[in-house]
Amino acid sequence: MHRIVRWYLLLFLPGCFSPFLSHAQIDPYPREMIQLGYNASFQGHAPLAGYAFYYRNVPNFPGTNLTLRLALAPTYLDSELGIRQALGDDTDVGIGVAGGGFADNYAEIREGTFRPSESFTGHSGEASTSIYHCFNPRDQIPLNGVVRFSGHYSTYSKDSETRSNFFLPDDHFTLAVRTGLRWGGKEPLLFPSLAMELSVWYEGQYRTANGGYGFQRPGDGRDRQLKEFSHLFWAQALLAYTMTNSGQSFYVSLMLGGSVNADRFSAYRMGALLPLVSEFPLSLPGYYYQEISAENFVLLGGNYIIPLDEKDHWNINFNATTAGVDYLNGLEQNGRWHSGVGAGVLYKTPALKVMIGYAYGVDAKRGDSRGAHSVGVLMQVDMEHAKQVFFGPDQPARWRGWGPVLNGVRGLFGD
Repeated sequence: MHRIVRWYLLLFLPGCFSPFLSHAQIDPYPREMIQLGYNASFQGHAPLAGYAFYYRNVPNFPGTNLTLRLALAPTYLDSELGIRQALGDDTDVGIGVAGGGFADNYAEIREGTFRPSESFTGHSGEASTSIYHCFNPRDQIPLNGVVRFSGHYSTYSKDSETRSNFFLPDDHFTLAVRTGLRWGGKEPLLFPSLAMELSVWYEGQYRTANGGYGFQRPGDGRDRQLKEFSHLFWAQALLAYTMTNSGQSFYVSLMLGGSVNADRFSAYRMGALLPLVSEFPLSLPGYYYQEISAENFVLLGGNYIIPLDEKDHWNINFNATTAGVDYLNGLEQNGRWHSGVGAGVLYKTPALKVMIGYAYGVDAKRGDSRGAHSVGVLMQVDMEHAKQVFFGPDQPARWRGWGPVLNGVRGLFGD
């Protein structure tokens, strides 16, 4: 029973909240959405890969210069109160609080094999303060800067499958500073129709506990390390565009990242196709979630959507990603390049997007061979638009019992 409950919770929790932790500006638009993503692998014993959360962004709450951002999952809450023009006309401040269960779980994956005996549960709490500055408020494409300070507390416990002689990392605080520049940006949406971004980032991490954990090595301490300091550097360029004549759209992203003194908790971890699992998702279709751990990487990926009907409700989506990596010490495997491809059927209306797809990890290691298969589902429900569909103003004479409700259902799922 303990294992079933733990798996149920993990389905909703891995990585659900990092999309909302470090936006480079306060979101000025009202949003109310439900987001869901899940990947299931065909080969091997895979860690669960998914997210499910309710997202709300409320400008002018409760005062004219305040914005409340909230992400809520079954056992975790992430929130930020944005204060517009707190430090001048073009400088905002955000105060964030987050916390709950299972957010710091760690799944050990080496050479394509998930190792539950070396994996464990992690819970956390966090507080942060962010400063957002717009350098060109009168330009059409904004250039925003962010400086963010955070304190993150992690506490760990063994799972039912964790080996009895596996020593857990010490509970600790991680004190971090993140700074970056972002020109343009992308809304927190599934398959955005229009977006452009160029951004560069740095994050420094300091842990109040460090040293060995894992299995004891004779006369030589333990076989893995929690580093006191870690430094991360990365950049992203992306473009999303929809062609007005054909309705076809594409999304392409290039990311590069490097690190100094990275460990298992700060390394770049790639795998699965979960586009809203973090603000900077490192997707590899067909792979396990966070299967590849890298100190340095380059990742190029994208998708192409082709409508199948006149109203663009039914679509075919093709996606592909390739990455070159320098592995984290202790998690190496043969070959430095990893690629994945996939395709899916996408149904979309202004209020709903659902895609069911298949993915193939071309270079994913499974036993003595390469290649891995997975299926997945992605869904977004735009509650703001759904409310307009169901409860929009209408002429009183048009009330026909359940008629407006049925019309609302048709509006949600397409005309």
